[in-house]
Amino acid sequence: MSSNPSLRDLYNPPSSAWAFVPPPPPMQNASAPAPAGSATTSYEWTTRPAHNSIFDLSPSLDLSEPSSLDVPLLLRSLVASALLQYTSTALVMPLEVGKLLLQIQWIPRDTPAPSSEVHEEEEEEETLSDSTNEDESYFADPAASHTKYPAPKPVDDQGYVIRTSVLEDGTRPEYIIPVGSMNGTWDMVKRVAVFRGEGWLSLWKGLLTSCIHDVLFSNVQPLVDSLMHSVFLSSAAGLYRPPLLLPVVSHVITGFLLSPLDLVRTRLIAQSAMQRHRTYTGPFDALRQIIVQEGGIRSIYFHPQLLIPTILDNGLRPLLHILMPTLIAPRLGFGPHVAPDTNPVAWAFAQVLGSVASLLITLPIETVRRRLQVQTRGTAKALRTCVETRPVPYNGVVDALWHIVTEERSDLPIKRRLKAKRRQAERAEENDSNDLFVEKQDGSGWLRNTGIGQLYRGMRMRLGVSVVVLLLTTFGGQQEVDGGWAEL
Repeated sequence: MSSNPSLRDLYNPPSSAWAFVPPPPPMQNASAPAPAGSATTSYEWTTRPAHNSIFDLSPSLDLSEPSSLDVPLLLRSLVASALLQYTSTALVMPLEVGKLLLQIQWIPRDTPAPSSEVHEEEEEEETLSDSTNEDESYFADPAASHTKYPAPKPVDDQGYVIRTSVLEDGTRPEYIIPVGSMNGTWDMVKRVAVFRGEGWLSLWKGLLTSCIHDVLFSNVQPLVDSLMHSVFLSSAAGLYRPPLLLPVVSHVITGFLLSPLDLVRTRLIAQSAMQRHRTYTGPFDALRQIIVQEGGIRSIYFHPQLLIPTILDNGLRPLLHILMPTLIAPRLGFGPHVAPDTNPVAWAFAQVLGSVASLLITLPIETVRRRLQVQTRGTAKALRTCVETRPVPYNGVVDALWHIVTEERSDLPIKRRLKAKRRQAERAEENDSNDLFVEKQDGSGWLRNTGIGQLYRGMRMRLGVSVVVLLLTTFGGQQEVDGGWAEL
């Protein structure tokens, strides 16, 4: 037997097809045996692409097909995207509602601690047992009564009792949630859910407006950013580092364009859910009333009480998100050059610390912006909110910051005292023996006498979100961390 010294005759060039096709069946009338090379399986390829759609929602990747618009596929993609965004927004909406209501709630500093109701006979017995003795009862006038009636409350010209404290239950409107019992976002969520005038459905007030705002912001901001890069930066410059100003300006422009939606969302969340006290029936009705009664479209965009907070809120947030990690990362002890590609865990930790530090600046600005958004202007009536708001409107950002710090209190929840203990304290004050009572009041010192805590409502929840983001980034292997609130 002689072997073929060359293998060129056995080489069969492959076809340019892309699919496997089984070999043709052997001929039955073949008398000669097939050569050894033809006994192997031959493959043919076809240009049919693989099915790449996810839930039949993504378009085909075959470029040879005609580029006609598939309307049913496009509609399914839009519906799926809308449902995903709506569901994700609905999951976090209760926390957003609780945070916003805490930010706009007004708790004045001179509010006395509320007293719980005690039976009148027990109070009278305690008063007589502590303040009388045998000598006084011997010389006392029998016709005199020991019962002390409360002083009459002031009334207006029509005979209605004037409300003197936000903690008075008798004069509190039925649509306002009692103040003093909510110390955090979750406490406000539970309070809204059980309050008679609100209920569970009130935790999703403004859901549609929030979803539309988030979708538009996430799509308009990259478009504005790319447009500014194409206008102000030359593509022929080669490798360059994008300037810091362009992303910040793109966020400011996008926030300015969508500021009416943010205003409507705040009004819908803040207003009472009771039918007879509700001002707006929906987002379109709210936008229409604001335009008609509060100065038109120009006032919505360019009113100083709305424009300045919008620029500050949408400008400081991305600016601090970019600057803080670059300032904190070199000081973590991982080396002078910490980047997402070289040390993703250290960079994620720096971003979380930067977001926490940024909250110290952005939260007061956001709180002031919410309070100014709740105020009505022009010929519009005052909004009946489900929480206490300041009866006198603020004049601007600086005025709001000053009055929140100087006229409000931060020692929440406000502890209630029994009437008997309060009367005992009053008698001790009359006898110049009230040292213990004064020390108890001074125990809550600076929180009782300052409103700084009111500027940072929702801080603990945002810190928890930052920790969760850090854990997801560390164990999930992601390199991008949302340094802010993540619109939770």
